[in-house]
Amino acid sequence: MVQKLQEAEAASSTLPAFSSPQSICRPPLQCLTHDERRSDALMRNRQRAARPDTTTNHGPPTLPPFSAGGGVRGGSDSEEGVYNIIPIHDLLADHPCLRYPEVRAAMSALLTVGELRTPPFVPWHAGLDLLDWLGFFFGFQRDNVRNQREHLVLLLANAQMRLQLPQNELDLDVRVARSLRKKLLHNYTSWCSYLGRKSNVWIRNSSDPRRELLYAALYLLVWGEAANLRFLPECLCYIYHNMAGDLGHILEGHIDNATGQPALPAITGENAFLNRVVVPIYQTIKGEVDASRNGTAPHSAWRNYDDINEFFWISNCFERLHWPPDRSSNFFVIPPNKDRVGKTGFVEQRSFWNVFRSFDRLWVMLILFFQAAVIVAWGGETFPWQNLQTRNDQVHLLTIFITWAGLRLLQSILDAGTQYSLVTRETKLLGARMVLKSFVAIAWTVAFSVLYAQIWNQRDRDRRWSQAANQRIVNFLEAAIMFILPELLAVLLFILPWVRNFIEKTNWSILYVLTWWFQSRIFVGRGLRECLMDNLKYSCFWIMVLIAKFTFSYFLQIRPMVAPTKALIDLPNVQYEWHEFFSRTNRFGVVILWLPIVLIYLMDIQIWYSIFSSFVGALVGLFSHLGEIRDVHQFRLRFQFFASALKFNLLHEEQQSHGRGSLQNRFRDAVNRLKLRYGLGQPYKKIESNQVGPSRFALIWNEIIQTFREEDIISDHEVELLELPPHIWNIRVIRWPCILLCNELLLALSQAKEWKVDDRQHWRQISKNEYRRCAVIEAYDSIKYLLMHIIIEGTEEHAIIARLFDEFDGWIQAEKFTIEFNTLVLQNIFDQLVILLDTLVKQNKDKAVNILQTLYDIATRDFPQIKKTKEQLKASGLAPRGSGGLLFENVVVLPDEQDENFYRQVRRLQTILTSKDSMHNVPKNLEARRRIAFFSNSLFMNMPRAPRVDKMQAFSVLTPYYNEEVLYSKEQLQIETEDGISIIFYLQKVYEDEWANFLERMRREGMVDEEELWNKRCRDLRLWVSYRGQTLSRTVRGMMYYYRALKMLAFLDSASEIDIEKGATILTSPGFSRRNSNLNGLQDGGESKRQKFSRAGSRVSLLFKGHEHGTAMMKYTYVLACQIYGSQKDKNDARASDILYLMKKNEALRVAYVDEVKSGRDEVQYYSVLVKYDQQLEKEVEIYRVRLPGPLKLGEGKPENQNHALIFTRGDAVQTIDMNQDNYFEETLKMRNLLEEYSHTYGARKPTILGVREHVFTGSVSSLAWFMSAQETSFVTLGQRVLANPLKVRMHYGHPDVFDRLWFLSRGGISKASRVINISEDIFAGFNCTLRRGNVTHHEYIQVGKGRDVGLNQISMFEAKVSSGNGEQTLSRDVYRLGHRLDFFRMLSFFYTTVGFYFNTMMVVLTVYAFVWGRLYMALSGLENSIKNTADSTNNAALGTILNQQFVIQLGLFTALPMIIENSLEHGFLPSIWDFLKMQIQLASMFYTFSMGTKAHYYGRTILHGGAKYRATGRGFVVEHKKFAENYRLYARSHFIKAIELGVILTTYASYSPVAKNTFVYILLTISSWFLVVSWIMAPFVFNPSGFDWLKTVYDFEDFMNWIWYPRLISTTSEQSWEKWWSEENDHLRATGLWGKLLEIVLDIRYFFFQYGIVYQLKISSGSQSVAVYLLSWIFVVAAVGTFVLMDYARDKYAAKKHIKYRTIQASVILLVVFVIVLLLEFTSFEIIDIFTSLLAFIPTGWGLISIAQVIKPFIESSVLWDSVVAIARLYEILLGVFIMAPVAFMSWMPGFQEMQTRILFNEAFSRGKLSQLFWLVKVILSRMAHFTCNLQVEMHPTKILVLFGI
Repeated sequence: MVQKLQEAEAASSTLPAFSSPQSICRPPLQCLTHDERRSDALMRNRQRAARPDTTTNHGPPTLPPFSAGGGVRGGSDSEEGVYNIIPIHDLLADHPCLRYPEVRAAMSALLTVGELRTPPFVPWHAGLDLLDWLGFFFGFQRDNVRNQREHLVLLLANAQMRLQLPQNELDLDVRVARSLRKKLLHNYTSWCSYLGRKSNVWIRNSSDPRRELLYAALYLLVWGEAANLRFLPECLCYIYHNMAGDLGHILEGHIDNATGQPALPAITGENAFLNRVVVPIYQTIKGEVDASRNGTAPHSAWRNYDDINEFFWISNCFERLHWPPDRSSNFFVIPPNKDRVGKTGFVEQRSFWNVFRSFDRLWVMLILFFQAAVIVAWGGETFPWQNLQTRNDQVHLLTIFITWAGLRLLQSILDAGTQYSLVTRETKLLGARMVLKSFVAIAWTVAFSVLYAQIWNQRDRDRRWSQAANQRIVNFLEAAIMFILPELLAVLLFILPWVRNFIEKTNWSILYVLTWWFQSRIFVGRGLRECLMDNLKYSCFWIMVLIAKFTFSYFLQIRPMVAPTKALIDLPNVQYEWHEFFSRTNRFGVVILWLPIVLIYLMDIQIWYSIFSSFVGALVGLFSHLGEIRDVHQFRLRFQFFASALKFNLLHEEQQSHGRGSLQNRFRDAVNRLKLRYGLGQPYKKIESNQVGPSRFALIWNEIIQTFREEDIISDHEVELLELPPHIWNIRVIRWPCILLCNELLLALSQAKEWKVDDRQHWRQISKNEYRRCAVIEAYDSIKYLLMHIIIEGTEEHAIIARLFDEFDGWIQAEKFTIEFNTLVLQNIFDQLVILLDTLVKQNKDKAVNILQTLYDIATRDFPQIKKTKEQLKASGLAPRGSGGLLFENVVVLPDEQDENFYRQVRRLQTILTSKDSMHNVPKNLEARRRIAFFSNSLFMNMPRAPRVDKMQAFSVLTPYYNEEVLYSKEQLQIETEDGISIIFYLQKVYEDEWANFLERMRREGMVDEEELWNKRCRDLRLWVSYRGQTLSRTVRGMMYYYRALKMLAFLDSASEIDIEKGATILTSPGFSRRNSNLNGLQDGGESKRQKFSRAGSRVSLLFKGHEHGTAMMKYTYVLACQIYGSQKDKNDARASDILYLMKKNEALRVAYVDEVKSGRDEVQYYSVLVKYDQQLEKEVEIYRVRLPGPLKLGEGKPENQNHALIFTRGDAVQTIDMNQDNYFEETLKMRNLLEEYSHTYGARKPTILGVREHVFTGSVSSLAWFMSAQETSFVTLGQRVLANPLKVRMHYGHPDVFDRLWFLSRGGISKASRVINISEDIFAGFNCTLRRGNVTHHEYIQVGKGRDVGLNQISMFEAKVSSGNGEQTLSRDVYRLGHRLDFFRMLSFFYTTVGFYFNTMMVVLTVYAFVWGRLYMALSGLENSIKNTADSTNNAALGTILNQQFVIQLGLFTALPMIIENSLEHGFLPSIWDFLKMQIQLASMFYTFSMGTKAHYYGRTILHGGAKYRATGRGFVVEHKKFAENYRLYARSHFIKAIELGVILTTYASYSPVAKNTFVYILLTISSWFLVVSWIMAPFVFNPSGFDWLKTVYDFEDFMNWIWYPRLISTTSEQSWEKWWSEENDHLRATGLWGKLLEIVLDIRYFFFQYGIVYQLKISSGSQSVAVYLLSWIFVVAAVGTFVLMDYARDKYAAKKHIKYRTIQASVILLVVFVIVLLLEFTSFEIIDIFTSLLAFIPTGWGLISIAQVIKPFIESSVLWDSVVAIARLYEILLGVFIMAPVAFMSWMPGFQEMQTRILFNEAFSRGKLSQLFWLVKVILSRMAHFTCNLQVEMHPTKILVLFGI
């Protein structure tokens, strides 16, 4: 290898003309002396510093000749002098990464161009490598080549590091190159096999790594420059296939037949790959996206990313597209040209039928069981088998096969109706199968019907069940067996999953023919079956769920309904109160009665799933040892095994590569874990101070405590209580943290005074408690050392003290201490020692002398049992021989106050001696306690052993960022809301203890006055605030803990025992604290310039040897995908400077952004750019600039942002971190263990996504945040745990999961980006992973922090986004394929944990609608009265069951059960119950009910009409009042309208129902519905800061009215004008299809039912049931509308200029109305009450007309009628606003509600859930009510409330 590097360096004489002087290669590093290397490096640094700043010019860099082909390493790279991780361009650089032979071996392997034919027209020289060679031949961009060169070097070097090779091995191992090539090209190989094509990867010599590297490098170069095409993995396979073929021709020396010259690639030349391959396909995608009208066009009208990609699943794609790509192919034709290639593989259609299509097996099961249960229950017996005694009942059950066949017919019709556009000339077989399936389904339906009819015909003919009739039954059963034969085969293959996998994965034509009928042959979704054990686990789970569900449904839902149904059908002489259009309408009443039962029946598996998953999740958690350490008390009990656990899990153990994972090692590890967990075996019982293990443990533990202090979650005093002091002061035992030793010495002292036993029994009793034993020994040794230290050595007093302690030691060793000394005097000695320590802390020398004299007198006179004379004392050396001055008078010297370590130890000793409490409240901060408990508990859980850092898998973290907050500015902190609350004030109250810790830290760092925080220390203040919000700075700080942890672990890996002891000596040396306080960053090899940017420095970093930095850089990279960072810099946006500050502070941080460069008048070029902050040059430098084919964003923004930055990530894995996440230093220590999971098999395959547990850190901000946090916590812990094991359907949900980077790199990336359909982009990565036979696991021994929205509006927008995303998922091909390709039980798991959850939430709301509308129908029609007169229907058990189930879901109890169980597991049962009760008191049920409405509305609307979009929630602190108009805009359609509708129905039902006359019965029937109405109306005000402030209510209503009447202008926004908002709110009706519009009109017709039912209740109708009554009622509707239009017209025309005329018209209309009323009163049965009753009838009719007018807006918008529609709609909106504001105004006017809301309901920061304050509030309310009449307008400003509460 050295020879190859020397040859490369010697190539300087052959450099081309465009190479710079700096690029001339120097002698190898090994040939230079130390001084030469140093001067050479200094010269290069000066040259770099003298170069111009490249960051100020955003234009494309000037390229040397032929640079687009690959770049010249000797020229361009050195010319820039900038590198990312490894300075590959500068082999002589003194960089720690270059010290690894594996890195140089990889670099050497790339230089082995050897005899390869050089590219034409290029000045080739020996300094160029294989990637340059490929770049020149195939026309790749220079920076793409540079980027992938470093990428490939790191992949190879890291892979070789993990092999156990000889230390002198300097060549790249061919196994490394082969393994990398196979993994990168695995998907390509599978694609070739699927299409029946032979791979173009030609490798003959298995021992030569060059070809392996060439093919791997070619794929990386293709992928690195593919831009948006990276979302098309099989498109990349097609491109690679052709380019690999060209590469093979070059390598094999083929001759071009056309030219007779050596073969050249079909694509070659400058920027050839970008211009001739990427750009054409990109422009095709862009044309399709443009045709989508920003995603509003139907999905079926344009091709998305998946359609483009699936074109390459077709075998004839080679013939249709050719190579190079033929631009005349119809593949490149874009809309509106109809000759283009259409949708491929799947057509997304908007319809609720998608739920049935995708999960037809589920619905078939539910429908067939329901039918069978009704048939069986119809017999009337208690148990089902009793109803099947007769042959009649048995035969009736056979009808399920007719239904089953009908359902198959329905499925085939839906398939044909939605996917017909896929049928083309090339896919005739697909069309044939659609038609054949429909005909076969029809045939089976007819056949079963005929056979069933024949059975009964024969039976009726024979009048008994004769042999012939039985034979008919046999015939039917024979046909049924043939019908279900495919299902039986599926069951057999389910039992033998490996057979199913083999059939699906094998690409044999015969197997394709055999399976053609059942499913389409597609590239993904094959071989998804799990292993037999996993099958057994999740099958048992679902069998138990289904047994419980069907048992419950039969006995409590279906059977109780049979008798009422029979009675209703046979109900005679029903007196209807309206006109009946049809006869026998009792059956419609049966439908009304059964509808809510059927709806709940169809969805209540969700409830049973929730119940069973909660208990199974708890069981899995218990076996995973979760929650064993819950608090500080349990932490104390296990801490003595903590060091062993940490050493076992976090510190590496040398193992041979073949031994790792072997059965023997696994068994040994399992035994060791048992010993560790339960304290068995000698190595795990205790640790002593002379062991190196505790020293390593102390370094890690103290570093963790140090990070706690840096984060201000503990104080300086708590640091001293928690840290593990090093082995100093000659202390013989491990020095446990003070919190473990508290009160132990006092207990030992009490024992010594009270027990009259010998030394041995005393010591035996003390040694029973390890902490007590250590406390006694440490106290004794510390006092001994302390006294010897403060008394001058060589003096007589020093000798006396030494002699005294020698005597103590002698008697202790002889076990005669209690005989020689009076233990009762120990208390006096103890008291004096306490005073002495207090004196030393205060540095009072004179008093210390006096106390020492007192101690001496006690020790020599009172303490011994046998008193000694003065002469005896002198003889024993215990008294001064002279008769000089007082003892200790001039011999005591106290250390200087700068010796912080000495006084720290004194304070520790003082704490051990004086602490009397248990210190269970240390640390005080709840977050610190939680983190300590979780970290300590996790070390006793099962996790893989950690390898050495240099042998671990490398990984990256990728965070997409757009324009969110980076650091809060000074102005943002100071801005006060209208309530007088600023962010800083809010956080000071929420995080009161952390604020005090922050001030303490600032004072320690030199702050004198708090005013400094607003000037010279403003950045510290901004950081403190930003670290408590959901900001980018918080995320970066957390993710950079990885870098800090890896450096420390790398040091510990290589540190010897001597290094550890030496380090402990350095860290405890006098003056260390003073030196350390001057260090402001991590120290690596004396790089002081980096230190100025990080105040929080690692103390362990002082011990680093220099290699740790390089190791960490090779193993970890953090890339921020800051998409618009370039434009932010151009605009001088403060966010750009803040991002630059983060780069300065964190050297491993890289920023990727898209740069837009104008190259002409209208032409813009786009680049993916990677930058970093160069610590040497002290400026931002550009590393790579890769040109893009066009604008980045063709699909959804976040995945596009991730995709462009993904090429700059490194390593084997990538962790996806959102911008609202955080990390913890102690958790980053376990990342090595987590990455080892990739080498373990879970079920049938190894993981490709490692799921990571989340902790929601925003729960303490407010009550709403607590509700959301609790809900989210149960989902990300228990929910994910069950999904991974046993259900095997865990996906990726935007969590901090770790992706197998190389696996996903070749399979479409870590998300999907198609516009709208992939709006929930993260979960599609999980879908894609599962469909491509990946494996997603979940691991709970490591956690990452995550923030959630904290305000109701934020939460609602987030849930709207997620619900809309689930609506789009329901339409997607991924869900359809998973629903069909997964086995039955995994399909159930998948449905009920993804789209099924939202579908069933919508079903709950529909159940409420079905119930209230059904009861209204029965009341108004008179059916209910007839039923009441015949039988008492209130005893309907089934109806009560349905209402209870619906109420359980509505209150959130169905969400609460997993919450309670998970909290019980991790925190204890009683605390979890108490938390649940507190949540209910704080109206959590109202929140969950409101949230249910949000999910149902947006999910249903998205499926029906579309309209899904990204909704920015802001993620800020919610401390300001939201105006009524804003709440109205957000919730009018989703909650307010629906709640008012339900409220009107319930009120009408109460008025006209005979059953409702019984108040108790009415309450019982409607309480859940009324709770929903109240929640949907009041929740936005209950959870709104100052929601019941009277003045704000008044101002809000004024603002609302201004918004209503604001004119619609061109420039107005929806926030300004109601009319603009009204138009935008109904945009989805414009984009929806014909079926969507028709269904919307059908739903709107329900409002007319009010009019139909109520007009017959009017007195004027005189009891008539003629249809004329209803028809005549429309006269009133027309008259009312006409009157309003007339008044509106008159107002517009005359109100301003002819006011008298306008008033005349008004008076005339009023008189006319009065006249008509008088006539009606006089000549008809009309009564005044009819006026109010008619309003109840006609107002809903008007709303229905307006709703229909909005649907048909395109047809009437241009007519005169539209203005009237708008005017009437405005009137309705005003009425709705007034109706909603009425209860809010009343509660605002009433005293006490505002205080109650602020103190209890809204913000835990001001209450912390203290229920005792309720009584105080009641007192306040009563006193306020006594005086409110004196002051009706009571102003309760929040600032005054805070003063009132004493805050």
